[in-house]
Amino acid sequence: TLFRSYARVIIEELLPALHKDYNISPDPESHGIMGASSGGCAAFGVAWFRPDQFRKVISHVGSFTDIRGGHRYPDLIRSAEPKPIRVFLQDGTNDNRSKRPGWNWVIGNANMMVALESMDYDFKYVLGEGGHNGNHGGVILPDTLRWLWRDYPK
Repeated sequence: TLFRSYARVIIEELLPALHKDYNISPDPESHGIMGASSGGCAAFGVAWFRPDQFRKVISHVGSFTDIRGGHRYPDLIRSAEPKPIRVFLQDGTNDNRSKRPGWNWVIGNANMMVALESMDYDFKYVLGEGGHNGNHGGVILPDTLRWLWRDYPK
């Protein structure tokens, strides 16, 4: 299901509850979603399947591998009409590098970068030296947020 059910829970269950207590803009250009590892892949799925709600996504050390179908996103990106999303991908050269086909995080993130580039998406890919953790992503998070919202509000 490529994280469709996660998108459904976020959109149909979490957001309505948040809207009750908080004044949240209805503008999807103001909405971003972020995750690390499988959460990075899931965050991308929310923006991919529901760009009417989320237009900005951050993935740190995303699991775009053969876990829950995350390795299929590059093919989906290439085969679909471009979506109005902006994507930030972060990974490290020492991320999980299994020799098992479909289980190399560095290759999975590089495949995402190539697919996004081939379809002219507004994206940024930052490859550091770190491993499968939040250290590098955390350090660059302020710049990441500035990059994602660089022209908001218009």
